[in-house]
Amino acid sequence: MNEIALLIAATLSAGTVLAIAGLGLLVNERAGIVNLGAEGLMLVAAIAGFATAVHTGSDVLGVLAGMAAGAVLSLLFGLLVIWLNTNQYATGLALSLFGAGFSAFVGTSYTQQRLSERSTWAIPGLADLPVIGKALFAHHPLVYCAIVLAVALHVFLYRSRAGLVLRAVGESPESAHALGYPVRRIRLAAVCAGGALCGLAGAYLSVIYTPLWVEGMVAGKGWIALALTTFATWRPARVLLGAYLFGGVTMLQFHLQSEGIDIPTHWLSMLPYLATIAVLVLMSRNPAWIRANMPASLGKPFKPGH
Repeated sequence: MNEIALLIAATLSAGTVLAIAGLGLLVNERAGIVNLGAEGLMLVAAIAGFATAVHTGSDVLGVLAGMAAGAVLSLLFGLLVIWLNTNQYATGLALSLFGAGFSAFVGTSYTQQRLSERSTWAIPGLADLPVIGKALFAHHPLVYCAIVLAVALHVFLYRSRAGLVLRAVGESPESAHALGYPVRRIRLAAVCAGGALCGLAGAYLSVIYTPLWVEGMVAGKGWIALALTTFATWRPARVLLGAYLFGGVTMLQFHLQSEGIDIPTHWLSMLPYLATIAVLVLMSRNPAWIRANMPASLGKPFKPGH
């Protein structure tokens, strides 16, 4: 039972990175913008957060620095694709490549750095419960923040006027513009908010989850988060559940290794990516269902007056 509790706890911690990044990308795509640069955003945020935490000794400042880095890069991305109408896919890929190279260059001097001793977190009383205490109630606050964020985003999108406007911009920017809504500014705000969440995911990875800096440490999680939004049909609660599913698959490889199961480590390392491919292949068998759920203007540029 103790091993099951540890596996559940590891799943929640690993899934938090994907959940926060996936929710950020969902905000982007609900506004009609596809950002393929999540991997680069998370890498830059990871090194920004880690470097800040090293120099200040504050995890909070490290996380805020990661969010700021993600928001700034997303602002530049938004200006290019929203105002200058550059291709969203090409610009996103360029951002991803830039983030990988820039973080590797800046992070060279931080590869040997270590953060101070990490604090242990637990909810008093609940963390002492047998089995479920270690599994559910002994996590860093950001793990619970991801759950709260998913609930808050659901309420925002489906229970608020601002969320309705955001979804309207993603469905038909021309109609929203005709009603007097500033489509470009709304899209830019969504892109920056989504970038800040991707930055939060990157900073969580390097400051809280690991905590250290290694070149390329995001290791494809940005791409998995991108696929996760499609897997979840652009619903916050499904993003959260999908993130924990992929997080569980990731942790399963370590669990199988600890059990001494004779499977090549390369196959175990491939599990999260094989699961992603399998899910996308299964979903692609019903394109009509995907089209019925995805924002109608996703990836399409908007030019006022055209």
